[in-house]
Amino acid sequence: MTRIEECDPARFAEVIDNRDEPAVFRGLVSDWPIVAAARRSTDDLADYLKSLDCGATVRAFVGDPQAGGRFFYRDDLSGFNFHIAETKFAQMIATLVQFAHEGTGQPIYMGSTFTSEILPDFAAANPLAPIEKRGSAPRIWIGTSSRIAAHFDESDNVACVASGRRRFTLFPTDQVANLYVGPLETTVGGQPTSLVDLAAPDFKRFPRFRHALEQARTAELGPGDAIYIPALWWHAVEASGPLNVLVNYWWQDEPVDADSPLHALGHALLSVGHLAERKRDRWRTLFDHYAFHADGDPAEHIPEKARGILATSTSELRQFLRQFLITKLMGR
Repeated sequence: MTRIEECDPARFAEVIDNRDEPAVFRGLVSDWPIVAAARRSTDDLADYLKSLDCGATVRAFVGDPQAGGRFFYRDDLSGFNFHIAETKFAQMIATLVQFAHEGTGQPIYMGSTFTSEILPDFAAANPLAPIEKRGSAPRIWIGTSSRIAAHFDESDNVACVASGRRRFTLFPTDQVANLYVGPLETTVGGQPTSLVDLAAPDFKRFPRFRHALEQARTAELGPGDAIYIPALWWHAVEASGPLNVLVNYWWQDEPVDADSPLHALGHALLSVGHLAERKRDRWRTLFDHYAFHADGDPAEHIPEKARGILATSTSELRQFLRQFLITKLMGR
């Protein structure tokens, strides 16, 4: 494993602009009021969060006390080792504080919740202007110590530690074959997830994971630190601390009405995955040419008005393509 590059927080906006390598920014949000509260005590952090609470109901994962904070599948992949509970935000915080004082309790993990829905004044009090200018809104993750398996996000991501510590382990996208990814349609948190337990890898079951570890990048972050994770980089996250708080921002530069490439992957599995190898190889050539522009613009030689679905993407063209695919998939 190698350490993730640490970059100057003063150059944050410049560094993350179209960057395809992860980066760590020490102290990027050290001036946030929530970070100051967390540094004082767990009780002060809880009081700060409750002072912003609008009385909302939240959904949280409640984990298996025997799983060591790992939120994951059951052993046979038939379901998950946690259940989802709904509670008032203030009650969840009170429970976490009680667990912190007692040093016991079930693992609890509230993930990816827009602060605007539960803590409406949070963003104004704890700003990150360079990201907010990109149209991204903060989401908050709160819980006990936890372990989240390697997965990827389709968007670029900046994650800021407000309380506790988080260890990030990142793998380049091309390590997919060495990460032993689980089911694509049934996932722990919405994205494809590695089946390997990073804390105790089973190399007999997952021998190629040794190669993934050779390409891994790691960083340990404390309160006020932030990490930039480019889209499609696999990342596993281990959080420690009785009241652990992370704030993250996802953003995409692509059109908001463009479908997820995962949908295209699913369609490819339907239409290409069963073909003989010789045919798959030929389709790979066509995909490389038309979808990935391996040879440049595939429509450059066609008059602009005659390019059809090969024309420059617009909202009108995307809507046409969506309706075309829906019609075909429904067998019409």
